This record gives sequence, structure tokens and C-alpha cells, in this order.
Amino acid sequence: MTGPRTRPADRPSGGRRRASHSIEAVLSAAVALLDEAGEPALTLRALAARLGTGVGSVYWYVSGKDELLERAIDHVLGGVLADVERQADGEDPIDDLRMIAVKLFDAIVDRPWLGGHFMQNSDIQGNSLRLYEKLGRQTLRLDLTPRQRFHAVTAIFSVVIGNAADMGQEPPQEVLDGLVGRDEFLGRYAERWRALDAEEYPFMRSIADEFEGHDDKEQFLAALDLMLAGLRLRVRG
Repeated sequence: MTGPRTRPADRPSGGRRRASHSIEAVLSAAVALLDEAGEPALTLRALAARLGTGVGSVYWYVSGKDELLERAIDHVLGGVLADVERQADGEDPIDDLRMIAVKLFDAIVDRPWLGGHFMQNSDIQGNSLRLYEKLGRQTLRLDLTPRQRFHAVTAIFSVVIGNAADMGQEPPQEVLDGLVGRDEFLGRYAERWRALDAEEYPFMRSIADEFEGHDDKEQFLAALDLMLAGLRLRVRG
């Protein structure tokens, strides 16, 4: 993690005319660029063009592309945090852990650019730290040691970000080009697995039917529920 960076409100003007756009407008435009074409599309020049202003105006708010990306991530996660905080804690902290994890997953899965930089700089990405704290507070309601709490929250983040990043990858080119549909593409692999030697690949053959046409979100939820079931057993034990 890097040290504190100058926040927009504290940045001296150095004689420049103050930017006319709000930080909210700047970050919303940055997120739109990222959503449209990913991280390579986010340049200060492209952002300035989207805002209809000069590059110098963008520098009023951020020191460069790295800080802009981190603030865009924090902007998106602020919406996730607000959504989570609108719901009061329930009676079951493990159910609350699941709720937070699913909301975070839904935010990341449609934004591959988000998961790859999550919590890299919590001095700027303050909302990622608050989400981590929000998850952690649910484990404080459970009879766990500090180490077990740390491992539990880390495992949840790993399941969420790992699955979201995997689902957020670009489909194969032939699927993108519309030459084959997703089900047909998965079906090809399923057929290959069914044709494998039964003694050498008993597992792959056994899951071929499950793999064909599977739902990615359902697969994530199953992985999350398996992990949370293990946590519940740990607490009871």
C-alpha cells in the first residue's frame, strides 16, 4: 500500500483555473469509459474529451491515470457499500456475510477492470477497506479467533473476486463473432470429456453433464455456500 495522496479538495491550483466539473461527474465519466472498453480506454485525454474539457482540468482532481483508476474503483465500491448499509444486520451473521459477498460479486462480475485492482491502495480506495471491515464485523458476531476471522474474510474475498474475474473474461472469439452460441461451445468440451478413458478420467466424465450448459452465477453461489457451510461447522465445533 502506498502513502497518502493529495485529495482533490486539497490540491493547490498553482495558478490554474479551477475545473468546472464536479468530482462526481469526472469519476462517473471515468467509470463509463472503463465499462465500455476496459482499462486501456481510460486515458486522461479520452476522459477530457468525454467531459468536453481540457486535460488540464482533469489534473485538478487526480495526479495521473493510476490515481484516476483507483478513484474510479472507489466510486463504484461506494455504491456497493451504500447498498449494503441500507440493509440492517440480520439475526444470522453468516447470512449477512453471504448477502455482502453476493452484492460485491454482482458489482465486479460486469467490471473485469475492477477486480484486478481491488484493495491495492486502501488510502485512496477507502470504500474497499470499509467493505472489508463490514464483512469482518459479521465475523466478530461469531465465536472465532482473530486468525479464524482473518482467514474467513480472506476466503470470502477470494471466492468473490476469483469467480467474478473468471466470469468477466472475454468469451472465445468464435462466441463473440456469433459463430457459435455459449451452450454449443460448452457442449463441445462436454462431448470431449465424455469420450475420455473411464479409468484415467473418472471425474471429468462424471461432471460432463453438469458442465454442459451450467450457469456461472449458480456455480459461484454454490462455491460460496460450500465455504460458508464450512464456516458454520467451524463455529459449531
